[in-house]
Amino acid sequence: MTGNDILYLVIPCYNEEAVLPETARQLLDKMNSMLDRNMISGESRILFVNDGSKDRTWELIEELHASNPIYSGVKLSRNKGHQNALLAGLMTAREKADITISLDADLQDDIDVIDKMVEKYYAGNDVVYGVRSARKTDTFFKKFTAQSFYKMMQAMGVDIVYNHADYRLMSKRALCGLEEFKEVNLFLRGIVPLIGFPSDTVTYERHERFAGESKYPLKKMLSFAADGITSFSIKPIRMITACGFLIFAVSILMLLYSLIVHFTGHTIHGWTSMIVSIWAIGGLQLLAIGVVGEYIGKIYLETKERPKFIIEKVLDE
Repeated sequence: MTGNDILYLVIPCYNEEAVLPETARQLLDKMNSMLDRNMISGESRILFVNDGSKDRTWELIEELHASNPIYSGVKLSRNKGHQNALLAGLMTAREKADITISLDADLQDDIDVIDKMVEKYYAGNDVVYGVRSARKTDTFFKKFTAQSFYKMMQAMGVDIVYNHADYRLMSKRALCGLEEFKEVNLFLRGIVPLIGFPSDTVTYERHERFAGESKYPLKKMLSFAADGITSFSIKPIRMITACGFLIFAVSILMLLYSLIVHFTGHTIHGWTSMIVSIWAIGGLQLLAIGVVGEYIGKIYLETKERPKFIIEKVLDE
């Protein structure tokens, strides 16, 4: 290890005043430990990204920066969501950093594996994914839905790392590759594997959140999953097409059945099958319109070319 590469830890923050002081302390200890072992450059930084917080998160970031220049800050003009805030931090860090590691402010991701990530970077990997080895801290419902999400994404043909969230290392070269993607509906877990540079994984156990509340309730998780599927896979449309062919084939059989019943004088018997067919086809049409609408909605947003983020202020040397 040369110890000359600059590492930036990128931490998106939304209403994190309850956890920020402890998070800053633990990350500072980790950075000092790595500096003492000559793993990283003395110009390395801890970069907090304030995603339009409504509490004292930004004031705390300013205080941290004033107390120690190793703490840097980026303030977004308004809340833009976790993925956009993360991208804002990564693109800001790219200008000065050789390596970036993104992680959540609650430190549920084990920071002790940061050393392993950096070691794998020095071994020639541009991307190192943090992968959960177990989900002991999750409720049964969260564990089931999360694992179902990853399996469903893989079944849809999305190149996604199983049990990986947004705890990852990226080199400057990988960040330059990420910048080439002009997505509006960001799903970084699906975008990063598409960059294609050498990659590896490290496993860790996720801790309990030591303070504050989760910023990903069920509603946001479902929305995030929908973005991931519709942004990276056309299989839902193909499934609808396949169902359409199947329903069409059934309708041909129903037509033959109706003709036979008609010529034999038993038309009453076709009432139930007709009603069921009408409802089934109507439901399928509505579902198909909804799926197609999701894709059209994404095309509509892409054509607007709205900025993913707007930085109001940057704290750094």
